Amino acid sequence: MAKQNFKDTQQAAARILSEMAGGRYAPIYLLMGEEGFYTDRISGYVAAHALGEAEREFNQTVVYGKDTDGTAVVGLCRRYPMMSPRQVVIVREAQALRGFDALGVYARQPLESTVLVICYKGKSLDKRSQVYKQLTACKGTVVLESAAPREYEMEGWIRELFETRACRIEPKAVQMIAEHLGTDLQKIDNEIDKLFTRLPEGTREITAAHIEQNIGISKDFNNFELTRALSERNMARALTIADHFAADPKGNPLVVTISMLFNHFQRIVTLGIAKWENQKQGRAAMAGLSEAEIARLLKLPSPFFAREYIAASANYPNTKAFTILGWLREYDMKSKGMNAGSAADGELLRELILRIATL
Repeated sequence: MAKQNFKDTQQAAARILSEMAGGRYAPIYLLMGEEGFYTDRISGYVAAHALGEAEREFNQTVVYGKDTDGTAVVGLCRRYPMMSPRQVVIVREAQALRGFDALGVYARQPLESTVLVICYKGKSLDKRSQVYKQLTACKGTVVLESAAPREYEMEGWIRELFETRACRIEPKAVQMIAEHLGTDLQKIDNEIDKLFTRLPEGTREITAAHIEQNIGISKDFNNFELTRALSERNMARALTIADHFAADPKGNPLVVTISMLFNHFQRIVTLGIAKWENQKQGRAAMAGLSEAEIARLLKLPSPFFAREYIAASANYPNTKAFTILGWLREYDMKSKGMNAGSAADGELLRELILRIATL
């Protein structure tokens, strides 16, 4: 089984949950990988839906790997359900399970009336190991290997999360969540759950103001507003945002801002190269570079954001953009305490912006 990327993970998890929603449960689920969100989502669904409320008391067992061993888990799996068509055994933190190999032996002849869910979080089971081969040799085993998302994939995932609630979210609000919460899927999901408990019932569109009021993320002073100000060469606005960051360095870490700026100027360079290639072939610089094509080229979550990069590319030809990337590497080292002297993070950011302003 090839290692999945994040998109594969999403699709595979959706298939598994769809089958469960239809009442179809496999005898063994091996949920593994570096990202634990879908492991928790699927095991949680089994715990909540595979049995009726009255059946769970006698037919659902949840154990933790550090507190038991493989032989004991197999013993639980070999039991027959009481007054129920099935029983459920969930092994959380299975990566800490002693005698894990016993599960491979069990997989040779799993009990049809048992649903065994193995939550192997934070890493993947070695596919060369005998136990992995034994588990996957069972025709009834469902395997999900969860890949961690990349930053550019988060905005699409956040939009989909709102779509599952029959709710739209404006692009700026998506950016605010992605920037503030990064790639922590569970944290984002929790914050969105809390958001909906605070909104009026029937809310069908989320704005930046909703995010600011309910999650505590500023809609005016954030890294996306900073990159927009720099794209437009609105240096007064950029410096105002830098001052806001300086007043709250813990909430606006410089190392994160530098990373965002580096990705931003890399995209400007990518668009600049595409324009140069057009000109090299005797075409207009923007020939074939529609907003949709720019979004695809730069891996933007929506063509809506392409306009910013069209303006930024005009303001920062690649000779300037390459210089700025060099400065960003320099300030990345300073943000991590190398050759920064006594300068605070806010001072370093202001210094960087002023250098960009004079370029």
